[in-house]
Amino acid sequence: MRANARRTTLSDIAQAAGVSVATVSKVVNGRGDVAPQTRARVQELLHQHHYLAPVFRHTEAVVSPTIEVQFADGLKSYVAETLEGIIDSAAESGASVVISKASRAPHWARDLVSAGRRAVIAVTSVYTTAHLKELARSGLPLVVLDPLHLPDSRIYSVGATNFAGGLAATRHLLSLGHRRVAYLGGPATAVCNQARMHGYRAAMEAEGAQVPDAYVRPGEFTYETGLLGAAALLDLREPPTAVFAGNDEIAVGVIETARARGLRVPEDMSVVGFDDTSLARMASPPLTTVRQPLREMGGAALRTALRLANGEKVESHHIELATELVVRASTAPPREATPAP
Repeated sequence: MRANARRTTLSDIAQAAGVSVATVSKVVNGRGDVAPQTRARVQELLHQHHYLAPVFRHTEAVVSPTIEVQFADGLKSYVAETLEGIIDSAAESGASVVISKASRAPHWARDLVSAGRRAVIAVTSVYTTAHLKELARSGLPLVVLDPLHLPDSRIYSVGATNFAGGLAATRHLLSLGHRRVAYLGGPATAVCNQARMHGYRAAMEAEGAQVPDAYVRPGEFTYETGLLGAAALLDLREPPTAVFAGNDEIAVGVIETARARGLRVPEDMSVVGFDDTSLARMASPPLTTVRQPLREMGGAALRTALRLANGEKVESHHIELATELVVRASTAPPREATPAP
């Protein structure tokens, strides 16, 4: 092959053999679920094109599958703890993991197949119809961890009991005697945010507590949303005595705004977060929050991706793990009330 010739890809081999890229990938990775005649044809083409990957593997050889893990935002505490679960589970399973930022380049999924990836795990990333079609053409299975939108029937996903978590967080504040409780959340269209907000509203309604429109404010899952949202709440004629924040970063922003206004948490305002990342434990005061089992969610996503990569049947398109309220020092009864018995 000439030094300046374009490197042959799995897509080139698949086109020449008249098969899918996924079938060529199976041959390259020593998978057994390929017809003998097809395998022989693909192997001959790989040899003719001087494909650089090792192609003549015994089917009984142990192959370490590689899973692509993509995330859209910065490597925040939430993402980092989720990745720990993915990596730990991969080590236990003998799989390899490649971590990258979500790509919007043309044929990105085909490039992943050419690089030997067997499945994709997306951490809260948003995949459009075009992305799903690209994945379907490439034969790469997709697992979304904590999806921002309602999962497509073609997508497997892993999440947590967000509604139950919102319910538990708000009930905790109500049990302390709070009635003026606000919710500062993430994007209004995000499924996880909607579920947490509906849990909050359900608890407030069951208790007969009023929810003024100004008490519910969507935003982003960021520290800045907490800073600005808390400022707007404290400027109200009747500010809340407690805030349920859609995640720990928002909650820490609320605490900082309260501090800047000369207020103390929890004496003057109680704050509850969501996720139970390391940020919640390092906050001052340590944050009462709803624990998402982030490492366990990462592990479940990895195991699901491996099963799909191996052509195994996965019973459910969506796995939901339980949340748990973790009470620390950022919540207390309001000054004018005593906690319910």
